[in-house]
Amino acid sequence: MDTKISIDAANKTFGDGERQIVALQGVDLDIGSNEFVTFVGASGCGKSTLLRCIGGLETLTSGSITVDGSAISGPSVDRAMVFQHYSLYPWLTVMENIKFSRLLQVHRTDITSADVEVASGRADALLDLMGLTHVRDAYPNQLSGGMQQRVAIARALLPRPQILLMDEPFGALDAQTREVMHDLILHVSKLEKTTIVFVTHDVEEAIYLGQRVVVMAPRPGRIDSIYPVELPAKRDQDMKLSTEFMQQKKAILHRIRETAGMRTDYELLERMTRQAEQQQ
Repeated sequence: MDTKISIDAANKTFGDGERQIVALQGVDLDIGSNEFVTFVGASGCGKSTLLRCIGGLETLTSGSITVDGSAISGPSVDRAMVFQHYSLYPWLTVMENIKFSRLLQVHRTDITSADVEVASGRADALLDLMGLTHVRDAYPNQLSGGMQQRVAIARALLPRPQILLMDEPFGALDAQTREVMHDLILHVSKLEKTTIVFVTHDVEEAIYLGQRVVVMAPRPGRIDSIYPVELPAKRDQDMKLSTEFMQQKKAILHRIRETAGMRTDYELLERMTRQAEQQQ
């Protein structure tokens, strides 16, 4: 497997003096080209911070993150980000939102009219891929949450990024729409051959989408364990009901609870419940 992203002894600290918060400590991980890696863990374990460091939106305190051997120095068109909140421009149509970043570049660089035509063709193809052709001239407030997120993903994919970074992109969607988006992003990852790093609180989502599930632990944020996902490359929703899927989900959930220090609390609650029953 060719390494696309290499994270080496990554540390990130916010604040100074007694108010320091260690968001990341000693994170080491290699992510392969075209690999789909998902990150889970309790709140405050540094998942989103690590994603933002890969995207160049945050700078490490020490350590390094490289893409194809080159150190990250800031945001790049090779790395696109999709967030939970769609951040669409309400005064622009669906097509205009998708093409916005490319049109902005026209005014800042020497992009030619031919380049713009290519981008327009790419935008048309992405509209079709995302099932948005029929709403190309609609405005964001006329779309459902799922459709708005499809627009955001299409916008991120327009410049053909090598890496797609997704921070809980489906967290605000209902269960049925999430399932549709799961299958859509799996299809996109195969078609576009994009390396995807995906942060989520949903363990079931992490297993269904990922080739590896990375569990992060809090205080300080670090990688605790990595679970390879032994599912066929072609996936369907029925797989979530299989014994293998349920066992892996149980194991990962258990590990997340342990890393968050929740296991002792559960055991204490069980003891208190037994004592109360005995006293009755």
